[in-house]
Amino acid sequence: QVQLVESGGGLVQAGGSLTLSCAAPGLIYRIDAMGWYRQAPGKERESVARITTAGMTNYADSVKGRFTISRDNGKNTVYQRMSSLKPEDAAVYYCNAESVWVVGGPVGGTDYWGKGTLVTVSS
Repeated sequence: QVQLVESGGGLVQAGGSLTLSCAAPGLIYRIDAMGWYRQAPGKERESVARITTAGMTNYADSVKGRFTISRDNGKNTVYQRMSSLKPEDAAVYYCNAESVWVVGGPVGGTDYWGKGTLVTVSS
């Protein structure tokens, strides 16, 4: 079992910046992709950004040009720099790790989710 450790959420004024981080501790030798999702009250969880081991990235249209996802493969950690934050960016942000291969674990890897970190944006 891998427990993703998220940090970096908080309260920020509109136009401000925050950086989220998510680490996947343990005897992990491969994580195919890592990313961030968010869920605002009354809305469905949506994908925000994703990055593969090779560094290929995908962003939701709503955050392109404002959010930057990066990854430290050696530390199994993903970061998301969020700039020019808007009130509509407020949500609980969840880290996702796709196909995590753990020493002694199942072939094919397992997906994991973090518990979420709250981002509040004041107008």
